[in-house]
Amino acid sequence: MAISFDDLGSSAGLKSLDEYLLKRSYISGCQASRDDLLVYLALAGAPSPDLINLSRWYSHITGLIESSFPGSPVGVSLKGGAAPAPAAPATRDVPPPAPQTPVAAADDDDLDLFGEETEEEQTAAAEREAKVKASAKKKESGKSSVLMDVKPWDDETDMVKLEAAVRAVQMPGLLWGASKLTPVGYGIKKLTIMMTVEDELVSVDGLIEEHLTEGPAAEYIQSCDIVAFNKI
Repeated sequence: MAISFDDLGSSAGLKSLDEYLLKRSYISGCQASRDDLLVYLALAGAPSPDLINLSRWYSHITGLIESSFPGSPVGVSLKGGAAPAPAAPATRDVPPPAPQTPVAAADDDDLDLFGEETEEEQTAAAEREAKVKASAKKKESGKSSVLMDVKPWDDETDMVKLEAAVRAVQMPGLLWGASKLTPVGYGIKKLTIMMTVEDELVSVDGLIEEHLTEGPAAEYIQSCDIVAFNKI
């Protein structure tokens, strides 16, 4: 069923959207989608910092858009519509070409279209191929950088113990990084934490479902949301 928001240009509409994002990282689903882009474009600009959940979502979507278009803009002014297509030139009678005098075919033994590569050309080609392979290998490190929100059960959950329970999960290919506590409203805070994973060794979905929302950590953790997932 389609999600509906009323009058995002008013304070009441923005407050309603802020409350909607209280327990959500995205407009729909667990990853950014066209729904997020449509709502983002419907806003007049960055929301008030008082709207904590909406401001968090707006900053995150802004970052995704900027990472997708990394160039530095200079500003573009668009005036008028598209230029009309030029009219087809008037046709006119063109005399047929004069007959060509046939030319004797060259001897195949004397015809060399490409020639043989010199030793220098072969070496240069091998070096170019090696650079391309090295570049491709460097880009595909097999690792991903993940930003995750970890949400507690309520405002009485001990966030120090919650973070300790998260970092207690250890496995080959998993490295926990920086973290911070972010207010989400009604006295509740969430843990936002970075991690680096080796794609062949760690399944992020499995990490959440089997180790964070199950087992000892589930005493403190209500749910986990992936905020950003980028290949390194």
